[in-house]
Amino acid sequence: MSPEEGAPQTGFDGRNVIIAIDGPAGAGKSTIARHLARHFGLLNLETGAMYRAFALKALRAEISLDDAAALQTLAAETSIRLEPGDEENRVLLDEEDVTGFIRNRTVTDAASKVSVFPPIRAWMVRLQQQLGADGGVVMEGRDIGTVVFPHADVKIFLDAAPEVRGLRRFEQMGPSPAIQPEEVIRELHARDERDRNRADSPLRPSSDAILLNSTDMTLDEAVAAAEAIVDERLSSPRTAGKGIR
Repeated sequence: MSPEEGAPQTGFDGRNVIIAIDGPAGAGKSTIARHLARHFGLLNLETGAMYRAFALKALRAEISLDDAAALQTLAAETSIRLEPGDEENRVLLDEEDVTGFIRNRTVTDAASKVSVFPPIRAWMVRLQQQLGADGGVVMEGRDIGTVVFPHADVKIFLDAAPEVRGLRRFEQMGPSPAIQPEEVIRELHARDERDRNRADSPLRPSSDAILLNSTDMTLDEAVAAAEAIVDERLSSPRTAGKGIR
């Protein structure tokens, strides 16, 4: 993908660059990745949407989310594609646009459960590497900088206190949500536990990632901080034009 017209000139070849953003649920990865993609003229690839799409298929097929063998069989007959949009990617599951079906709590929780199985993660990593193989992307997820693209040009690990992330999620639910903020925070704690302690590709920052803790930041401040990190890294002689290895 070519950089968008009018994108800032930063001295790097945007056709090759890869920006990896990792972090736990509710840290603001999607918002920051979308901004960085627009600002630097890159393609935003939300890998979490791919896990949600597969989880949706498992739920529809009424497959147990604990049945690794059945999930692996299902994965072998599953196609998932992302197509860029203005605000978010279109998510195509077996060529069906499921973008509007994968953002609810049931699917999100199911995605966290199916993602713990190594064969499912290995399959997803291959798909994600194919999507970003040509560079020019901002990829967000849980293991982009450690597993999917360990040689990414810029790596940011975005984090915030679970209570802060939970309240942000609660506020995004709009007026009169069906649950209380305490329940949202408990769900995030449970998801953190699964993500950080799974045997395969546990959630952790890579050794060369820049840690960005947004606990005490507004959203605008966190976005500005991430933008400054990318600007500084991509203007450095060590990283400018490095591209994919």
